[in-house]
Amino acid sequence: MFKVKYFEIIRTTAVILIALAIAFLIISLVSDHPVKTIGIFLLEPLNSKAHIGNVIEMAIPLMFTGLAVSLLFRANMFNLGAEGIFYFSGVVTSVLAIHLTLSGSLHPVVAILAGSIVGALLSAIPGILKAKWNANELVTSLMFNNILFGIGLYLLNYHLRDAKAFANVSYKFEKTAQLSKIFQGTRIHTGLIIVLVLIVAAHLFLYKTKWGYELRMTGVNREFARYSGMKTAKVIILVHLIAGFIAGMGGSVEVLGMYNRFQWTSLPGYGLDGALVAMLAKNNPLSVIASALFLAYIRIGADLMARLSDVPSEMISIIQAVIILLISAEQFLKFWKNRMLLKEAKNA
Repeated sequence: MFKVKYFEIIRTTAVILIALAIAFLIISLVSDHPVKTIGIFLLEPLNSKAHIGNVIEMAIPLMFTGLAVSLLFRANMFNLGAEGIFYFSGVVTSVLAIHLTLSGSLHPVVAILAGSIVGALLSAIPGILKAKWNANELVTSLMFNNILFGIGLYLLNYHLRDAKAFANVSYKFEKTAQLSKIFQGTRIHTGLIIVLVLIVAAHLFLYKTKWGYELRMTGVNREFARYSGMKTAKVIILVHLIAGFIAGMGGSVEVLGMYNRFQWTSLPGYGLDGALVAMLAKNNPLSVIASALFLAYIRIGADLMARLSDVPSEMISIIQAVIILLISAEQFLKFWKNRMLLKEAKNA
């Protein structure tokens, strides 16, 4: 008999399987060779070292933003500001990567730390507004996304743009600022090591420290936590600082790890994707790894499917939409959860 504590794992697995089943059904209706197309979608990402590298490369920024959003969600803060912070921190890091001259080992450290600190400070603003005046963090964070994108695009167009390049891109980064690759034949960079260390640190912080306990209790019931003597306002500001630092580091690492000049002329989308990763991970830092890899895997699979078959890559949007709908539906599979509760109560 399955215990109730495993219910969310069962529920998430069921959601993924239902989403994939719907996608396969649609593929079978629109493709002339559905079996071959589904095979490409499922197996092609593992077909070569380069494809495996593509999955991991895409998963790195998803891990950063997924971790940041999962901490906010754990504190019951529905903040989606990681999107703008990810972008703007990339701009800040690019400025230092272009104009700063340092040794190869120090240059990326300084640039990434600068972007991370800027991200933490920017994230603290919605946190302070929430803690002091109970401002809706969803509204303020979404407004900040647009503001930060506008400022970042202004800096790119009027201060960083390389007029000699035939595109809206910045000057090239100093080679000393770029992150080194860790696997030959791929673009997997040292950002993978950084994010894995951050995930382990976040797990230890959340489950092994007093501050992590206060964060979780504030998320469960803010009023109860306050009556218990916890300073919930400080907890809210702290989690925003940490999440902003992680999201800012993600943008900085992505820019220095994957590009030789800044070239985002629109929001990259990783911040909003981080919310999906956090939902799949059930706001558990360690589970963010598997969630990010899964999302990256199906996206690379969809891209390869679009190039090698007659089904467009937009199929992935259907899968993501179904996953979001079913995970956010509190009543989904609640009947089975109640049955498990009754069985455990009878056996107690």
